[in-house]
Amino acid sequence: MASKRHLPRKLHRSLVPIAAAPLVLTSLSGSLYGALISADIEVPWLLRLHTGNFGLLNLQPYYSTVLGVLTVFIAVSGLAMMFGGRRPKQGPSA
Repeated sequence: MASKRHLPRKLHRSLVPIAAAPLVLTSLSGSLYGALISADIEVPWLLRLHTGNFGLLNLQPYYSTVLGVLTVFIAVSGLAMMFGGRRPKQGPSA
């Protein structure tokens, strides 16, 4: 029963490192791209990176869907941990 109770935590811990890299890359490249465009600096390679085109590996058709699914999964598993409640620890029987 204990393993079922800890399932959201295990899933969350296993998926966060996988999801963090593309989410951070997308947010940083988008912010940097916006700042450079406002300074009239064209950086098309940064826009391609932001949208999931990594040169030989072009994930553009799937990138936004994958990011959305990962974000929703992390949010739901985090909420499940937060609101899942904890059972009080039982001390030794007297």
